[in-house]
Amino acid sequence: MSTVADAIDAARDAGRGALIGYLPIGYPDLETSIEAAVTLAEAGVDILELGPPYSDPVMDGPVIQEATNAALQAGFRMRDTFTAVREVTARTDIPVLVMTYWNPVVQYGVSRYADHLRAAGGAGLITPDITPDAASDWVTESTRTGLDRVFLAAPSSTDARLEMIVRETTGFVYTVSTMGITGERAQLDAAARALVARLREHGAERACVGIGVSNADHVRSVLEYADGAIVGTALVRALRDGGLEGLAAAARELVAGTARE
Repeated sequence: MSTVADAIDAARDAGRGALIGYLPIGYPDLETSIEAAVTLAEAGVDILELGPPYSDPVMDGPVIQEATNAALQAGFRMRDTFTAVREVTARTDIPVLVMTYWNPVVQYGVSRYADHLRAAGGAGLITPDITPDAASDWVTESTRTGLDRVFLAAPSSTDARLEMIVRETTGFVYTVSTMGITGERAQLDAAARALVARLREHGAERACVGIGVSNADHVRSVLEYADGAIVGTALVRALRDGGLEGLAAAARELVAGTARE
């Protein structure tokens, strides 16, 4: 069973959409990043998405790049990923996904990574730069360990690719609201609504929208048609500018946008 799917379904049963919150591991330091993740859980976020810093973050916008660069300069190491997941899952009951580029997983060893993530209490991986047809090792190892594998779907994806993504994804399909990097946008692309509709046609039971979701109005709008909203940049900015208190306030405001009328 998928704890991620269960969390989304529980929110739906409670008359809400799910809120998924992203934070980089190790920013501004490892201990504070762990406290920040726990802060999100305590504020009512349904699923945590923790991102190990990476030196070539092709999908990250400037706010997240700034934070991950600071984490790398502060001495982040791969083992810190599992330390953070272990400590967060010991203190919260919500699923913790790791959002990682694929090269670090390969370098660590796909089987070893899966084993260590499961041992730490992690729920699975979001892999933004690998498609299911290139991820046979991960499909095998995630099936063996019971970890979720969350693949991304973009507005440019063909129907054949969407079919494959829906078939191979567990937990939810990460639905990219607009082409480009992460960051806040004044208005979400209508392409997100159309993409979720296409995913439904291919059998997706759970689709969550990210990229550009940055306030409660965005969350409310996304949840008119999607199962969850994913917020990253706005939370990282809140942590940077307001510390843990500022992060908690921002998270509570976003959670307020998850209620469905």
